[in-house]
This record gives sequence, C-alpha cells and structure tokens, in this order.
Amino acid sequence: MTNAQVIIGAACTILAIATPAAAHGPGDVVTPHFEQAIPNIPGKTLTALVVDYPPGGASMPHKHADSAFIFAYVLSGEIESKVNDGPIQVYRAGESWYEPPAARHLVSRNASKTKPAKLLAVFVANSAEKALTIPVE
Repeated sequence: MTNAQVIIGAACTILAIATPAAAHGPGDVVTPHFEQAIPNIPGKTLTALVVDYPPGGASMPHKHADSAFIFAYVLSGEIESKVNDGPIQVYRAGESWYEPPAARHLVSRNASKTKPAKLLAVFVANSAEKALTIPVE
C-alpha cells in the first residue's frame, strides 16, 4: 500500500465517522450512548445512540449502513417516522419499531412543535462499517 493510499484511506475513515451528524438537522443532538463488539458474533458491533429532537426538530432524509439492523425506541415525546416505502407513522413514548439493513429513513422528526422528543436507536452492524447514517440526496 502506498503512502497516498494510506492518506486517502484515513481521510475516508474520518469522513465516514463524521457523516452521522450530517444527517441530522440544526438543533438535533445525537449522543453516542454505548458501543461494544458482540463477543459471540465475530465482526458485529452493537451501538446505541440517543437522538434529542427539539420542538419541530427533524433529521435529514438518510439511509443506514448496508449491514445495520436498527431497533428504535421512543424515550419521550412523539416521533414521526417513515422507513423505505412504508407509511409515515407516529410513535409515542414507550413504543418502538425496527429498520432492516440498508433502510432509507425518509422521515424522522418530532411530531410536536412545542415539546421535545427523545429517541434511542440501537444498531447491530458490521464492525468495519463506521458510517451508520448517510445523508440521502
């Protein structure tokens, strides 16, 4: 491997790590909560993120890593979500849904214009895939 390939590879890794925040709108706060390799499933990592949506807050349309299976759980408030070609659905605190690998998350927003909402997103993905969320153009 040449020095140029190493530098390009490092730059791609930095971009991949930075990409998840790019899928979220201004004012949304995405907080890494937990990340751990799954010991009995080599090559897989479990990652948990907390997404805080301000009143009226929304994520940009995005897709998830090709290997990522996602479990989403509403911690507080109400979240509107549309995955792939499914309908827009409203999930309330205590409700959950899943997203299959390579899902396109076209709507993810706080259903309220006056109250905040909070979402826990748990990913099981290939450990080598660092960009779990990629903006959709």
